[in-house]
Amino acid sequence: MRLYEYLQKANILNDYQFGFRKHHSTSLLLIDVVDSIYSHLDLDEIVMGIYVDLCKAFETANHDILLYKLYNYGVHGNVFLV
Repeated sequence: MRLYEYLQKANILNDYQFGFRKHHSTSLLLIDVVDSIYSHLDLDEIVMGIYVDLCKAFETANHDILLYKLYNYGVHGNVFLV
């Protein structure tokens, strides 16, 4: 929870980061996407979707890069002593 609060206060998270933030559920993300699709269709624009299964995305992430990014965002402490 402390990390989340820090990221919020430092305004690091993107407005389109959904899933674990208050008032940013994955359901709201779907509503936003569907609304965007309909807006483009109303303008007679072509809409295309690409779907990717990211079930194990965190398991395949390079943790050294993740820790480097967190450090550069100002996250310091015992986590980096490992």
